[in-house]
Amino acid sequence: MEQLEGQVASAKIAMARLSSPQLYYVLSGNDFTLDINNPADPKVVCMGNNPQKIQIYGAVLSLYVTRLVKQVNKKGQLKSSLVFDEFPTLYLNNMDSLIATARSNKVATCLGIQDFSQLRKDYGREQADVIVNITGNIISGQVNGDSAKQLSERFGKIMQKRQSLSINSNDTSVSHSSQLDSAIPPSKIATMSSGEFVGIVADEPDCPIELKAFHANIRNDHQAIKQEEEHYKEIEPVRKITPGQVQQNFLQVKQDIRELIDSEMNRLLNDPSLSWMIINK
Repeated sequence: MEQLEGQVASAKIAMARLSSPQLYYVLSGNDFTLDINNPADPKVVCMGNNPQKIQIYGAVLSLYVTRLVKQVNKKGQLKSSLVFDEFPTLYLNNMDSLIATARSNKVATCLGIQDFSQLRKDYGREQADVIVNITGNIISGQVNGDSAKQLSERFGKIMQKRQSLSINSNDTSVSHSSQLDSAIPPSKIATMSSGEFVGIVADEPDCPIELKAFHANIRNDHQAIKQEEEHYKEIEPVRKITPGQVQQNFLQVKQDIRELIDSEMNRLLNDPSLSWMIINK
């Protein structure tokens, strides 16, 4: 009994974090459906986490994403893209299955992570390795340690030309040789500058890519970007929500739950087939 009470207390602490009027308001709405690639009603869904409440909002975001994935991974839908920045901050079960099967349904999945070790910490080594190895396109900036080593091994090895110079008292000799070495060594990946990227992309028979692996710099036209940002407009709010409306919704949900519990308890107590079991217990 003491062990059971400890487990219930642990569950109460975790569930109490979700008891927020703002979360109640968001989760109790039915403004739109999550079938973002529905040909009759396409839409864009954007969700953001809070760094100070990752564990709280991460559970809610995972709930939304799990439902959304089931809705979009169907035949006959529009092309769509699922972009997860800071992917380890939320947990999505069977992510490898989504990457493997969603491509046939015109769904592109993009995962953004800081480092492979972060993915292993939150998802476990086995599932993290499956997610990394099943992806066909990888683009990476500066990383260190095992991540740099894994990327270097993924790019493979090429024949590198080497030149050695030997000088002695009589003459000077130059020798040339070829050696199989890493195309992009881990030390190079670990010392890349801002805007410098390495990657490997997948192709298909109808559109082959000769240079599948690359190491390049991205040069931005800062003046053009600045001019473009000057024409940006703020997103207009769909509706104005007051704190009183949010609090009223919070109290209404709690009242609905109390009434649901009371009605179910009355139903159980008044059911002859169940009252016998209650009396025996």
